[in-house]
Amino acid sequence: MELWYSEHHTKDVKFSIKVDRQLYSGQSEFQRIDVFESSEFGRFLTLDGYMMLTEKDEFIYHEMLVHVPMSVHPNVQNVLVIGAGDGGILRELSYYPNIQQIDLVEIDEQVIDVCKQYLPQTACGFDDPRVRVHIADGLKYVRTAQGQYDLIIVDSTDPFGPGEGLFTKEFYGSCYNALTDDGIMVNQHESPFYEEDRLAMQRAHKRIVESFPISRVYQAHIPTYPSGHWLFGFASKTYHPIENQHVEDFKKLNIRTKYYNHQLHVGAFCLPNYVEELLSDVE
Repeated sequence: MELWYSEHHTKDVKFSIKVDRQLYSGQSEFQRIDVFESSEFGRFLTLDGYMMLTEKDEFIYHEMLVHVPMSVHPNVQNVLVIGAGDGGILRELSYYPNIQQIDLVEIDEQVIDVCKQYLPQTACGFDDPRVRVHIADGLKYVRTAQGQYDLIIVDSTDPFGPGEGLFTKEFYGSCYNALTDDGIMVNQHESPFYEEDRLAMQRAHKRIVESFPISRVYQAHIPTYPSGHWLFGFASKTYHPIENQHVEDFKKLNIRTKYYNHQLHVGAFCLPNYVEELLSDVE
């Protein structure tokens, strides 16, 4: 008998991976958590039946959320990470010696525990001594922070369930207030391809544009996410994502990336016409 993981990207489109075995299944206070193992993608994590990461392509997502803003801001010392219970964002941040403190806010402690046990490739990020883990609601936590973070990374799930509050105008306004005078916020921005994802992307972009003076969108190809075409948001009080890129400083760190490089950094902000039109419609 064959076992397959299947996820509906729309009512007419389904994505499937052949599964060798299921390693974990549990119900937390907030969501169902599953970990599978497959020949093609290695181990992968789903929450409420939606793909969060696979061992084969998670590096794309995590590198693009971390190295883009870190290559722009000249002196990141304090970082706030919201979500990211798998630890992949922490792993990429660990390569930067100038960072002094990383606060990770995750609402579901069970996600962290499961990833530490079954996904050590990403959860190794929790080993960094600069990391402080807060089991809390990201929306509530960021309200209490005023001007203390140089970088905020919003690694949220999709805009429903536990992640719903992380796509509101209030949340982005609170992030703005939590940043230093030259702070940067980046977020996963959904996909522009299918209608439901496209509408969520436009709503998020509209709210970010209303909160930040500099707001740009960039892209990456992530095979296991809906359509494979995924967007990220770059929002800043001061720095432009291309004009203020510090290429030589990044090179000196000798970080071995598998996806990100300084040429791709520039190219990622060159969006297809249909995406530019979707963004301009809500700006």
